[in-house]
Amino acid sequence: MPNTETPATFDQYADGRDEARLTEWLRDRSEPDWREAVEHRFVREFEAGTVDDAVFERYLRQDYAVVETLVGTFGHAVGEAPSMAAKARLTDFLRTLTDEENDYFGRSFDALGVSMDEAPRTTPATRALLDLLERAGREGGYAETLAVLVPAEWVYETWATAVEQPLPDRFYLAEWVDLHANPDFVSFVDWLRAELDREGTVVSPRRQRRLDALFRRTVELERAFFDAAYDEA
Repeated sequence: MPNTETPATFDQYADGRDEARLTEWLRDRSEPDWREAVEHRFVREFEAGTVDDAVFERYLRQDYAVVETLVGTFGHAVGEAPSMAAKARLTDFLRTLTDEENDYFGRSFDALGVSMDEAPRTTPATRALLDLLERAGREGGYAETLAVLVPAEWVYETWATAVEQPLPDRFYLAEWVDLHANPDFVSFVDWLRAELDREGTVVSPRRQRRLDALFRRTVELERAFFDAAYDEA
């Protein structure tokens, strides 16, 4: 359910505000799931370096199950992007997902004694997120795809940049923070938000409602994704 304390339309939200951003309206509409995601028990334990390896392994295996579909969704965004500059920016991030981040998964799974080739049994939250990523592009345009990608990346940038030094001793925890708190990733999330701000303010009210629903559902599933890490198989 949307946050009823936030106006139901962006025009109402922007009225009387200087430089109102669509993405801030969408984030506010997603409360309390947004706060519960970025301040989740998993995040607190991660920052303290106390998250159990079994919890992190369950989480990481599910996250890796999402990566291939996420790459496809970003690939769809490349095709829908309105300029060569935007296509190039998205393509650069795809290289990060398929190279740097994929390398991280391989080294982390080795340390945790997990085979990358062993497909996990996906949780309901994972299956719902996979379905949402696939449908956002298939059933909509560039704006709808961004409405899923922005919260998926912004949630991680928000909690990772709030993690205080020193980072956890286990490399797979410390590097997971670094992947989502480094200047390049922060800049990319800012750029993604700006793309959705621009695209989402010129669509019809009906499509804005669609963007709102997609954004809120993504945040809800990101919270549920963290919850599932504590459910023993």
